[in-house]
Amino acid sequence: MERPSFGEAQVCREQQRLLEECEKALEIWKEHQAEFRQLRSNGVEAGDKLLRLQANYARAYTVLRNHKESCALCQLIARANVPVAEKHVSEFSDQETLA
Repeated sequence: MERPSFGEAQVCREQQRLLEECEKALEIWKEHQAEFRQLRSNGVEAGDKLLRLQANYARAYTVLRNHKESCALCQLIARANVPVAEKHVSEFSDQETLA
C-alpha cells in the first residue's frame, strides 16, 4: 500500500472541528438571511436574531483563525503545503530583509 503524502497524513483534529463549526454558523446565518429577505421581515426581533447569528459566525471564524495561528501542527502542515515557487519567493524576500 502506498503511504499518503505528508499533507494528507497530517490533520489537526481541532482545526477540523473548528472549521466545521465555522461552516455551520455561516450556513445558519445565510439561511436566516434568505428567510428574512423572502418574508420581508424587518422587525426588531428579526434584526436582533440576524445580528446574533452574524456574531456567532464571527466568533467561530475568529476562534478558527486564532487556532491556525497558534497551533504548531497547523503551522507545520501549512508550511509543508506551500508550493515550491512560493517557498523560493519567501526565502528570497527573507534574504533581502536580512541584507
